[in-house]
Amino acid sequence: MPPETNVTAQDERRSGWRTIKKVGPYLWPDGQLWVKRRVVIALALLVMAKVIAVTTPVFYKRAVDALSGEVPDLAIGAIGLTVAYGMARLMTVGFQQLRDAVFSRVGQRALRALALETFTHIHRLSLRYHITRKTGGLSRIVERGVKGVEFLLRFLLFSIGPLFLELLLVGLVLAWLFDIWYLVVVGGVVGLYIAYTFKVTEWRVKLRREMNTQDTDANQKAIDSMLNFETVKYFNAEAREAKRYDAAMEGYERAAVKTATSLALLNFGQTLIITSGLVAVMVMAAYGVQNGTLTVGDFVMVNAYMIQITMPLNFLGTVYREIRQSLVDMGEMFDLLEQPRDVDDKPGAKGLQVDGGQVHFKDVQFGYEAERAILKGVDISVGAGESVALVGPSGSGKSTIGRLLFRFYDVGEGSVTIDGQDVRDVTQTSLHAAIGVVPQDTVLFNDTIRYNIAYGLDHATEDQIIAAAKSAQIHEFISSLPDGYDTMVGERGLKLSGGEKQRVGIARTLLKNPPILLLDEATSALDTETEASIQEALRRAGEGRTVITIAHRLSTIADADRIVVLEAGHVVEEGTHEDLLSKGGRYAQLWHMQLSEDDVAA
Repeated sequence: MPPETNVTAQDERRSGWRTIKKVGPYLWPDGQLWVKRRVVIALALLVMAKVIAVTTPVFYKRAVDALSGEVPDLAIGAIGLTVAYGMARLMTVGFQQLRDAVFSRVGQRALRALALETFTHIHRLSLRYHITRKTGGLSRIVERGVKGVEFLLRFLLFSIGPLFLELLLVGLVLAWLFDIWYLVVVGGVVGLYIAYTFKVTEWRVKLRREMNTQDTDANQKAIDSMLNFETVKYFNAEAREAKRYDAAMEGYERAAVKTATSLALLNFGQTLIITSGLVAVMVMAAYGVQNGTLTVGDFVMVNAYMIQITMPLNFLGTVYREIRQSLVDMGEMFDLLEQPRDVDDKPGAKGLQVDGGQVHFKDVQFGYEAERAILKGVDISVGAGESVALVGPSGSGKSTIGRLLFRFYDVGEGSVTIDGQDVRDVTQTSLHAAIGVVPQDTVLFNDTIRYNIAYGLDHATEDQIIAAAKSAQIHEFISSLPDGYDTMVGERGLKLSGGEKQRVGIARTLLKNPPILLLDEATSALDTETEASIQEALRRAGEGRTVITIAHRLSTIADADRIVVLEAGHVVEEGTHEDLLSKGGRYAQLWHMQLSEDDVAA
């Protein structure tokens, strides 16, 4: 085996143990006495069930011997022994079911806690991480990982452990009642069975991982295509998308066929080993009956014990495979949980205190990649209650400034402060609460208009929602709809027009009532008439607030208190609209260029 393969196997085992260790605290959490109590009770019930299961064949043997007349009839008789045998089997199942009932709440609590932790962590990860991940693939990782939690807890605790306990008890009983060679044969068969099962299953796990990869890829392509439904239609690409999806499913099909074929090989090999062991032990017992050292009841009891251990052994392959797969799936999820956050609160960070909302970018240098700088020593100051517009050609760094203010990223050098407080020194929760953002493309939840507006303020009242809608000049439109505020907006708000979505977004931000407002090209995707009406709503939204407007259309920011012109990551001009036009510099050049484009368009 090549060294690389050895390293991979070691890494997989290390990853598996890491996952088991991480699941442990969910099974035995600090300060959760009721969870620990349930685990202990479940384990006690498990041991009781296995002890009764191991003694059950003894009643069967005594009943057979009594009926065959090979031993004196006991006081309770053959019928009594048969009833005792049935009661023992019933108690075994009863304790097992009671164990599952007791443990179910523990498993569901662990699943819920881990799902919540993962969901919360995903939202805390930086924008840099999310723009490099595929949403479909990410959702599958979380889905498979969370589903593996309860399975791993249940089967690791109640299948693998009990199986080995039962095998040990049966082996000891056979050695004590019959001969040490029974233990040797049973031990050898079980050892060979387990070794074969684990070896083949390890191979199958690799095939399963490949199948999962293909499944994730196909799922991501399907979601991506659905999210871009309109684009697919625009370019008449239904057949192309179907071919792309089918190619991904073809890879999944190949991997699934390999997985199914390997399962057949595993099942046949397991049956061959266990059947050989069963025959060998039964031959030994039959020989003992023939020479008079064993009774017919002994023969029946040996058979009962072998059948008893055969059933869980047959299940071992499936359980081990699923546990290994659960470890792989949960390993991916724990990798996600261990994904570091590029932007995190400092230890002891305090909440942002906004007195007026003065924003200052001081000698800010930043690049999304180390080798490619976007901002190169930018100095911008926005006074409290002032309206400042950022303009410049594409790639000049306008939107980057907005992302740094909201702290989606941290500056490389320099600082961003609000009322003298560095945004890196305050909690992100308080920072985000102080800034309202209206983006170029407002994305809405697939819920009602009421829900989407109310998203701006937790527990918002109906009066507050309506007041925000009126300020955003969308209340009359909503009232004209058959379902009013209960109208569903569709996925990403596609049932509404661009202007309607923007107004809902503005209403949502007004309801948040932040002291600082960031308008990130909030009207650039709209037509001129809609843009004019939205501008009025935006002007109302900016009253009494510090407003930073990132603009592409210069006509929308002509009345700003100050305009900052960016180019290639530098501030090249700054002043009012009239001052900049009179200078005849870069702003004037951009202004006249847009006027010419508007004339041509007209």
